[in-house]
Amino acid sequence: MLKLAEQTPDERKRFLAKALVNHLHQFVRETSLTTDEWMEAILFLTAVGQKCTPLRQEMILLSDVLGVSAVVDAQNNPPVHGATESSLLGPFFTEDAPDYENGDSIASDGKGGYMYVEGRVLSTDGSPVPNAMIETWETDGHGFYDNQYANRDKPDCRGRIRTDKDGRFGYRAVVPVAYPIPGDGPVGALLLGMGRHNMRPNHLHMMIEAPGFKKLTTALYPEGDEWIESDAVFGVKKSLVVKLEKVRDEAEARKRGFPRGDTFTLLKQDIILVPAEKSKQAFEENAKAAAKNAAV
Repeated sequence: MLKLAEQTPDERKRFLAKALVNHLHQFVRETSLTTDEWMEAILFLTAVGQKCTPLRQEMILLSDVLGVSAVVDAQNNPPVHGATESSLLGPFFTEDAPDYENGDSIASDGKGGYMYVEGRVLSTDGSPVPNAMIETWETDGHGFYDNQYANRDKPDCRGRIRTDKDGRFGYRAVVPVAYPIPGDGPVGALLLGMGRHNMRPNHLHMMIEAPGFKKLTTALYPEGDEWIESDAVFGVKKSLVVKLEKVRDEAEARKRGFPRGDTFTLLKQDIILVPAEKSKQAFEENAKAAAKNAAV
């Protein structure tokens, strides 16, 4: 098999193919894998693929719960001093988020407790990043993403906005809640078989893009959630844990566009992007260090 892999024209794909075959064969030998276990694994992976739809990614979910997504994320987004750290994309991202203006709501009314999200997008040198695209998505107040509803007719609790000339952004949302990752598929069965829970702490996803900067996929995790220390998909990083402020001021609620009540939650957080060249340098240094450690 390794000789056949040598025929792969692309150098990187040839390296990946050889490494994959080596590790798979080593796993089979180390575990003395039985024919029944092999077939069970084949049927499991088949079921994972069959559970996927255009709006549900069971394969990403499998990668998440096994910690593979977290390792890939860490390798490809080494921390840069002062920059916002990355987090997992997750299986609930969709391509159909609508565009909004600053101050608009990404959630339809009645989807959960009012929350206003605001901050600035800055470079690592402190300068503002104007016209940065922020794509954001979250659960509703019941702990479900819009693409988990069978009757979904449009995107909800997700949207795209752009920063102003000073790098500022602000939008209305709902307070996210902790939720179980889908347990009705093969990945849920895997977690049960491993004796693991399937809970994720509450969080708000954000993906930020701007010319000249490394694209950032991250999430903000409000402090105090009971699952924050045992996230089922290993997405939480200490620097991404944020404080929420409860605001009780009817005039301020109206000013920010909330239609009723005098109370809302405020999430204030700046996002620090890494210039593309600086990110490339950090990645190369991280790769060299990893290769050196692997050779020891």
